[in-house]
Amino acid sequence: MMRNSLFSSYKVFACNSHMELAEEIASIMGKPLGELEVKKFSDGETAVNLGETVRGVDCFIIQSTCDPVNDNLMELLITIDAMKRASAGRITAVVPYYGYARQDRKAKARDPITAKLVADMLVAAGADRIVTMDLHAAQIQGYFTIPVDHMIGQPLLTEYYRKQNIEDLVIVSPDHGSVPRARNMAEPLGCPIAIVDKRRPKPNVSEIMNIIGDIKGKNCILLDDMIDTAGTITNAANALKDLGAKSVRACATHPVLSGPAKERIEASAIEELVLLNTMPIPEEKMLDKMKVLSIGPVFAEALKRIHDNESISKIFEGNRF
Repeated sequence: MMRNSLFSSYKVFACNSHMELAEEIASIMGKPLGELEVKKFSDGETAVNLGETVRGVDCFIIQSTCDPVNDNLMELLITIDAMKRASAGRITAVVPYYGYARQDRKAKARDPITAKLVADMLVAAGADRIVTMDLHAAQIQGYFTIPVDHMIGQPLLTEYYRKQNIEDLVIVSPDHGSVPRARNMAEPLGCPIAIVDKRRPKPNVSEIMNIIGDIKGKNCILLDDMIDTAGTITNAANALKDLGAKSVRACATHPVLSGPAKERIEASAIEELVLLNTMPIPEEKMLDKMKVLSIGPVFAEALKRIHDNESISKIFEGNRF
């Protein structure tokens, strides 16, 4: 028997990073977005005006900390602080894309661990709970002293490819770190996996070394958590094609798409690139070979379940989405 919510009502708010997604989530939940104005003073400082009462209310703030990362992070922090000082019952920061997640460890001497610093800032601002998707390193959840609901994007992508009924399919991990993700996709699709063994001589530059697994004459799907400058995914795609793959598709949760990403994807062997809308994709970065799937329904159900104190993991049972 599920417990009733501790809060009689809930409200959904949005900062400026991804208003389209926020409006979709609120619409699915049957709620209008709350009255929240987030703007800048003339000197560049962020100004937040909360236009309705939140006293004793279960509040959800939707904000991806994507580019411009620092502006979007400050908007979220200040909004949390405003709600805390307005006596909100509970404040949940809904962060589909968690910026600074790749700075999760000391890769060399005197490096900061910025993912932990951001976690500390969110807690200090007054967040009671975090909802995010596909953290670059799942252990970032342990940086928080508050509950973290870690949503997974792979079931959405898996369901999309299940409907395609692609024959001779192989799921390919573009590096060793994505192997568990590739296995999780391959199992429900009933296909094998392959691994791209690469060496990265410096940041944002990757060099393909070898393909582990049988990809000759196969239809390959590359799976990653994010595509930033697209060097890794396009080098892997080109290597697969050169080594005899019949076709190459790619998919990822977070469409960062910075720097030369668009040009690299356009010139690559990738026939179709499927992305999730954890952050907005500017029109100038879109290509005909890109397809964007919405995380709105998954997040809407998750927020409802959080309010009702129900299980989040049940959302993904049987890869429903």
